[in-house]
Amino acid sequence: MMDCKKALVEADGDIDGAIEILRKKGQKVAAKRGDNEASEGLTVSMAKEDNSSGVIITVNCETDFVAKNSEFSDFVHELASLALENNANSVDALKALEMDGLKVDEKLTEQIGKIGEKIEVSQLGHITAESVVAYNHPGNQIASLVGLNKSGGEALEAGKDVAMQIAAMNPVSLDKDSVPADVVEKELEIAKDLIRQEGKPEEMVDKIATGKLNKFFKENTLLDQAFIKDNKKSVSQYLNETEKGLTVTEFLRFSLS
Repeated sequence: MMDCKKALVEADGDIDGAIEILRKKGQKVAAKRGDNEASEGLTVSMAKEDNSSGVIITVNCETDFVAKNSEFSDFVHELASLALENNANSVDALKALEMDGLKVDEKLTEQIGKIGEKIEVSQLGHITAESVVAYNHPGNQIASLVGLNKSGGEALEAGKDVAMQIAAMNPVSLDKDSVPADVVEKELEIAKDLIRQEGKPEEMVDKIATGKLNKFFKENTLLDQAFIKDNKKSVSQYLNETEKGLTVTEFLRFSLS
């Protein structure tokens, strides 16, 4: 409020002039804060009413105090809504959109001027599927987005469970076939080193390492993980029991920690 009052005085009561002064102030603050670390913030996921698509976004700031501020939270949710409405699938695509007559990139600078901290959109993801379900963990430090191959009430309910599973268990990929090759290579290397340290015969190393790799897949890939609400079945089994053929096509998980 004081900044607005000062800008109006400086502009001799001209509102447009005062807005321009505030924008310039925001640019100056942004330039000063540019090298600061912005490790706090909020992560928000959101799906369309018809569940045909969804977005997930992380907006960073410098302090926990700002992250918990309602104005900052409202701004992050507005950005998520804008991205969802326009099917933005990258940070650059979002920044090119307009919000309140300004490009989002300019709006971010304006918010920096208001709040006095570095603010940046660090991540943005988009999923389109037959059903998309969003989950926001309390506190908005972790969020997830999951796409399913079927629509309808049962699929959506199962999607909520799986979205919570993703947030809690942080799977590295959908299934073992989608685990990046470098991750597989690293896990095999670690396993072989441990086996050799245990003094196992060299001719047994590859076989034992393969067994450890399969255990890694079971614990760290979404469809093979034990379902958190019933660990006697995998996520894949739970989905198929909910509706035959139901499965996950894609998922995203963002976390600030």
